[in-house]
Amino acid sequence: MKIEHLARDDGQMARQYDYGDETIVAVDFGAVEADAAVDVVDDTVIVVFEDDQRELELPADVGDAQAFMKNGVLTIEVEGDA
Repeated sequence: MKIEHLARDDGQMARQYDYGDETIVAVDFGAVEADAAVDVVDDTVIVVFEDDQRELELPADVGDAQAFMKNGVLTIEVEGDA
């Protein structure tokens, strides 16, 4: 899973953690973006900010995926090989 374009060059921290059959991606957008909405549609994670939208394509072989935003941190949890 490529996470670089989610963080872009705006200084956000993005990390990917692999735990066998589960991968967790965390992107810190900061408190300014705390009210962003996030959803998973098919194999795409969509993050909607007040005036911006960013998308992350998940690999085709990923199983169940969940995404949520809390305190400006986007967390994506996927089962399978991300």
